[in-house]
Amino acid sequence: MSKHFRAWKIDEELLLPPRVEDYVPRDHLSRLIVTLVRESLDLSAISGSYRSGLGLPPFDPRLMPALLLHIYSSRRIARTAVERTDFMMILAGDPPDFRTISEFRRRHLAAKHKAMSYPPVS
Repeated sequence: MSKHFRAWKIDEELLLPPRVEDYVPRDHLSRLIVTLVRESLDLSAISGSYRSGLGLPPFDPRLMPALLLHIYSSRRIARTAVERTDFMMILAGDPPDFRTISEFRRRHLAAKHKAMSYPPVS
């Protein structure tokens, strides 16, 4: 008697795409971080520093602090963003590359610390 296996439906298209949040448990740390960033952090200094210009629009200013609260290394964040569903949820399936993450950190480090009530790094 041969063993029957579940079908591996890796190429199957979904009728309705699930929300990225559906892949992360309700009590996961990523959900807490997303809630914190959405509801508690004052990121006006970061969002106010952007002016309209050429090129692609920047990532939402809430996205990068949410990532940086998890992991500090830009390269590790970029790699994790395509490997872990909790990061895919935070990024809503649109991961930045490590240079974008690194540039955001460099550009907005003082504002990030102020928003999170940390003393600024000199």
